[in-house]
Amino acid sequence: MRPWLVLGCLSMLQFLIAVDVTVVNIALPSIGAEFRADARQLTWVVVGYTITGGGLLMFGGRLGDVLGRRRVLLAGTALFGAASLLGGIAPSFALLVVARLLQGAGEALALPAAMAVIVLMFPEGPRRSRALGVWAAVASTGLVLGFVLSGVITQLLGWRWVFLVAVPFILFVLIATLMLVPADRPGRRVPLDLPGALLLTAAPLLFAFGVAGESGLAWLPPVALAGAVLAGVLFVAVERRAGNPLVPAGFFRDRARVLANLATALLSAALSTSFLLFTYYLQDRLKLSPLTAGLTLVPLAVALVAAATFVPRLLGRWGARVSALAGIGCAALGMAAIAAVVKAGAGAPAMVPAMVLIAAGMGFGLVGLQYAAVAGVGEDDAGVASGVQRAADQFGGSTGVTVYIGLGVAPGLADPLVTSSVLAIAGLAAAAVIARGV
Repeated sequence: MRPWLVLGCLSMLQFLIAVDVTVVNIALPSIGAEFRADARQLTWVVVGYTITGGGLLMFGGRLGDVLGRRRVLLAGTALFGAASLLGGIAPSFALLVVARLLQGAGEALALPAAMAVIVLMFPEGPRRSRALGVWAAVASTGLVLGFVLSGVITQLLGWRWVFLVAVPFILFVLIATLMLVPADRPGRRVPLDLPGALLLTAAPLLFAFGVAGESGLAWLPPVALAGAVLAGVLFVAVERRAGNPLVPAGFFRDRARVLANLATALLSAALSTSFLLFTYYLQDRLKLSPLTAGLTLVPLAVALVAAATFVPRLLGRWGARVSALAGIGCAALGMAAIAAVVKAGAGAPAMVPAMVLIAAGMGFGLVGLQYAAVAGVGEDDAGVASGVQRAADQFGGSTGVTVYIGLGVAPGLADPLVTSSVLAIAGLAAAAVIARGV
């Protein structure tokens, strides 16, 4: 009974963190109006959170393996709650961005520890399949409901409550974790790879600025891209010489695990892009209000819950590879449906089939790949495996949005939304090829 209570408690944390990835999107215009921030500045409220969280996730996973998962889970959850409070009361835009960066750091500490606790409490087999199905469904539903909640909260309570509403729930998770999660075993002291974590965070941040950043200085984006490449090279060099690297070299000798994480990044890139395409089409093209646009996405959340009901059963029957390929295929069909609706200029109801297909892609694809990415882990590497898998999801989503949306709006190309959809489909084709090796 206790494992399922722990799963319920930690799923609440997963839901709150997943909501925070997307909940600011529809609130951005209100935030910009209050702080007089332009569109370029507002982008970093979203990208800064996801990339910082992704960059520190593997460090957070390693920290949990070394210091104890319960301790790191409590510390990360507390940091996320404090940052949410700071975001809600921030008197300036600079402090709001700091709060978002701290939220990303809190996520990076809390989520790998939480997922490692779940993996270790549920043995491999049907029980773990069901647990990971619930975990992934909660994350996916939180991402989608973030858009809905953003419209409702912003219009009825004001954008600050987008952050403040999470604080009491975070307090509940802290208390429940203290009561339900077993205490950590005594661990041994080992050095931690903080330089590697910082370089892994700097590389995608510089890459995002180089691709999507706007500046009056034409030389800044190329310099940022060069900095991203340099940070990546330095990261590899640091990892080779580190006494206790962020990710042990032996971790990448598991071919199926590596392929599962690569396919996860490509699938998440398309899924995250689809969210913004839905939002842009509903608000910019169809001119729906924030509240109406948010409510229009309800079928996506309902379809995700339905998919989550069937995925654990079919995963045991199909296996991780077939489940992943089915999800990738559904996501590709969903992106094609988005492009068709945009091209036809159809109304909001025409997007419902695309939403259902994207939901199926998330449900089948991410759960299958997640199961493959943590198969065979033990007490010593559960946190690292969880951190790598989550980082692949985060980096894939943020990089996909940067590349697919950034290239889609390049001058001289076709409809930006159609172009972004086509690019995402190409990425999904690569994901399918990679997933065949899982």
